[in-house]
Amino acid sequence: MAVQQRRNSKTRKAKRRTHFKLQAPALVKCSKCGEYKQPHHACVECGAK
Repeated sequence: MAVQQRRNSKTRKAKRRTHFKLQAPALVKCSKCGEYKQPHHACVECGAK
């Protein structure tokens, strides 16, 4: 098992984690009811595609 040789600084840890973030889901308005839905998915409210 690998053992850490040196302690990572807060800066180095933060630099490594810059790309580790949540992205907001892509949403589009439903053409029938106007509610927001995910693209290429059926609408939860009215069932339209």
